[in-house]
Amino acid sequence: MSETSSKQTGLMQTAMTEAALSRPSAGRLPGGRSGLRGSVVMEWVKLRTMRSTWWTLAITLVGMIGLAILVLQHYPGHWTQMSHADRTSFDPTNDGFIGVALAQLVMAVLGVLAITGEYSSGMIQSTLVAVPRRGLVLAAKAIVVGGVALVVGEIAAFATFVAGQAVLVSPAPHATLGQPGVLRAVLLAGVYLALIALIGLGIGAIVRRSAAAIAVIAGLIFVLPPVLLALPTGIQHSVGRFLPEIIAESSLTAVRPEAFSLSAWAGLGMLGLYAVALLGAGGWLLSRRDA
Repeated sequence: MSETSSKQTGLMQTAMTEAALSRPSAGRLPGGRSGLRGSVVMEWVKLRTMRSTWWTLAITLVGMIGLAILVLQHYPGHWTQMSHADRTSFDPTNDGFIGVALAQLVMAVLGVLAITGEYSSGMIQSTLVAVPRRGLVLAAKAIVVGGVALVVGEIAAFATFVAGQAVLVSPAPHATLGQPGVLRAVLLAGVYLALIALIGLGIGAIVRRSAAAIAVIAGLIFVLPPVLLALPTGIQHSVGRFLPEIIAESSLTAVRPEAFSLSAWAGLGMLGLYAVALLGAGGWLLSRRDA
């Protein structure tokens, strides 16, 4: 082979090597798409194409608004028959948020299904191939789930407040956003739902099975508070104040909460710690377990 032919062959091999290195590898996203921004876009597409997402959001909105109207419309016709103690302790803001008891479970399910749905369908393997950094996958899910839950939660909270107060006609008093503690309670209602969704996402990442994860979050919200009633009062107060359901009760009221309860902002911080801890544990397990 001549020297000229050898040089041409070498140049062709170099060009082919450079082309292979610049070409996206099989199963990976193009350059820049596997970063946080691309991962968030991918998770948003997946979340909004899930039928369960729209059902859970619809149930949250309709449930909160409907239950607020159903409960608060009772007071105007029975106000004069209520005892003095009941009228003094009446909190139209907190009573209007009775639907949060339903919405918190629905939002938790949204967070759970955002990741367990991928395990049940097998899509998690494709997700982890597209985004090999597993911690980034969970971070993107947290951004999308938390953002959607916060927006829907705040819309539901303000809509619930407006609808509920509209049915509180004289002689029953109604609340306004300008009264002390009312705007804070309405805002925290939406934040609470977003944090519960993130807690559900963290539990889902740890458990990986939809039914088991939903059972865990339902037990945390609904089972533990009644169980505490069988324990001594001191334990009830010292432990119960840290449970999500008790935190919600003290955060969504515009009157002074019980003496043993955490303040509204301390309760918010506690729920944030729960979400961070569970998501951290879920991310650690996700990076160490097989899909």
